[in-house]
Amino acid sequence: MSDNLTTLRKLDPVTFEVLRRGFDYACERMSQVLQKASFSPIIYDMVDFSSAVFDPDVELIGQTANCPVHIAAMHYSARASLAKFPRETLKDGDVVILNDPYLGGTHTPDVTLTTPIYHNDELVAYAVSRAHWTDVGQSMDTHVAGEGFRLPPLKLATGGVLNRDLMDIIKNGTRTPQYVEGDVQAQLAALWACRDEIRRLANRYGVEVMREGMREILDYTQLRTQKAIEQIPDGVYDGEDYIDSDGYSEEPVRIKVKLEVKGDRVHVDLTGSDPQCLGPINSPLANTVSAIYYSLKFFLDPQAPANAGMYRQIDFTIPEGTWLNPIWPAPTLGCTTAASSKVTGGIWSAIAKAIPERSVASTYADANWFTASVMDPETRENHVFSDLPAGGWGGTPFSDGMHVTMDPLGNCQNLPAETAEMLFPLRYNSFEMITDSPGAGKYRGGAGVRMEVEFVGPGQIITMESSRTREGSPGTNGGGFGSRQKQLRRKTDGSLESVGGLDDEGNWLPQMLGGVQFRPHESFVFESGGGGGWGNPLERDPELVARDVRNEVVSRERARSDYGVVLTDDLQVDLKSTQQARARH
Repeated sequence: MSDNLTTLRKLDPVTFEVLRRGFDYACERMSQVLQKASFSPIIYDMVDFSSAVFDPDVELIGQTANCPVHIAAMHYSARASLAKFPRETLKDGDVVILNDPYLGGTHTPDVTLTTPIYHNDELVAYAVSRAHWTDVGQSMDTHVAGEGFRLPPLKLATGGVLNRDLMDIIKNGTRTPQYVEGDVQAQLAALWACRDEIRRLANRYGVEVMREGMREILDYTQLRTQKAIEQIPDGVYDGEDYIDSDGYSEEPVRIKVKLEVKGDRVHVDLTGSDPQCLGPINSPLANTVSAIYYSLKFFLDPQAPANAGMYRQIDFTIPEGTWLNPIWPAPTLGCTTAASSKVTGGIWSAIAKAIPERSVASTYADANWFTASVMDPETRENHVFSDLPAGGWGGTPFSDGMHVTMDPLGNCQNLPAETAEMLFPLRYNSFEMITDSPGAGKYRGGAGVRMEVEFVGPGQIITMESSRTREGSPGTNGGGFGSRQKQLRRKTDGSLESVGGLDDEGNWLPQMLGGVQFRPHESFVFESGGGGGWGNPLERDPELVARDVRNEVVSRERARSDYGVVLTDDLQVDLKSTQQARARH
C-alpha cells in the first residue's frame, strides 16, 4: 500500500504544499470570521467551535485546531445532511443545519451548518461550521427530548437567504434569543469565507489540479500514519477508565478498551463497556469515533496533516446499546465533555502498555462544562452563561504536565472573569492554582484550579458534568494520582458544603449536577484536578521539587512525603537529609 501511495503522486512538491496549506487557510479564515462576528462569549472568548472543509466525497481535507472532538464527528453530520438533501439538489448558498446527536451530531448545543462550494457550477468542496450555542433549552434529563431542541437536517438558507420561519422557531426554543441569530449569521459568514478561499484556489490551479491535491494530501497522511503505526509493537493491549456516575446512580460507568496493533493498522474494540445509561453521559457513535481518532492522533504522527487519511488505518468495534453507542432516546448532553475524555483515558492507558517510553499520564480527563443561570436583582432579567474550568495534564517522558489546560477534547478557553462580570450579575472571587493538586512523579502532573463564582442574584447550575471526584487522575510508570475534583457551595456565612463528589467526611454525592439552586451572594466553588505523574517521584531532581515548593505548586510537607526531598528554612535542598529520606523510601 505505501509503495502505491508514493508512486501515485502527480503534483510537484510546491503545488502540493500550497494546496495543502490553502485548504487549512480556508478553515482558518472561517474561524477568524466566526470568532470576530459571533455574539456569544462561549464562541468569541471560549473558542468552542470548529471549522472544516471536505472534498466532494465528504472526506476531511482541512481544519483548524479548534475542538478535536468536533472535527472527526463533522463528516457524520455532513453526510446525514446530504442524505436528506442530496448533492444534486443543493445550489450555491444553500445551507443545511443539524444538531441531532443521533444523526451525526454530538450534544445538542453543538450546531452544525453545511454548505456546498461550487466553481463554475461544478461541486468542488463542502464547508462545515460547528459551534456550541450558549443554550438550546437543555437540561439534565433521562430522555434526549429534555436536552433542548433537536434539529434533523433542515434548510437554514436557500440561495443565501435565511429561512425566517425556522429562525423564529429556533429563537423560541432558547433561553438566549439575544445571541442566537447573531451566532447564526456569524456561522453563515464563516461558510462564505471558506467558499471564497476555495474558489480562489480553483481559479488559480483549476478544478482538476485542486482535486488531485485533495487526493494526494489524504494519501500523504495515510502513508505517514501507516509508518507511525508500524513503530508500535504488534499486540493486543487493554485499557480502561470510568465516569464516576451518570448522575442518577452511584455506580461508576466504565469503558473497556482493547487496542490491537497489527502491521500498519490499529483496531479499537470497546466491547465490554457498560450498557447505555439513564443519565446524560451517553456518547453517540459520531462522538465516540471522533474521540478514538483524536486520542490516537497524539501517538500516530501528530505532525502529519490532520485529515481523513488517518482514519483509513483505524478500525473500530463499538457495540450498539452500550453507553458509547447508545440507542435513541438515551440522553447525550455530557458526551463531548465527559464521555470523550474517558475514551481518551481508556486508549491512553492501553497505549501506555504498548509504548511505555512514549506514554503520557492522564489529564484531569474532563471538560467540567457547566451552564448556569442568574437573575439580575435590579432588572429581574435572567442571564445564562457557561464556563469550562480546566485542570492539569499528566506528566510526559520528558516534561512536567501543563497547568490548568483544556482537556485534549478541545482547544477551548475558560470564560474570562472580566467578560463574565461585564455581561452578567456575577463576581469571580477566585481563579487560582491549587497547591498539591499535581500527581507526583519524576515528571509531575500539572496543577488544577480553584474557581469561585458568586451569584449576585438568585442562580442555579442548570447542568454540569464532571468526573474524577472519587479518585484523581492516575499516573503512569510509577507516577502518583492527581487530586480529586470537588463541587461546592459557599454560603453567605462563608461556610462550604459539598454539592457533588466527596466531602471532607468521605460522603459522596453524584457529580452530574442539574438544577442546583443558589441564593443571592452564594458562590459555586469548583476545584479541578491535577494531572497524573510520570515515573518514580524519588527520581525527580530535588532542585525541581524545591522550585515547585517556592512556587507553591507543591507543599513542603508533600515534598518530603512524596519526593523524599527535605528543605531548609529558606526552601533550599538539604542534600544530606534528602539522601537519607530517599534511602528510607
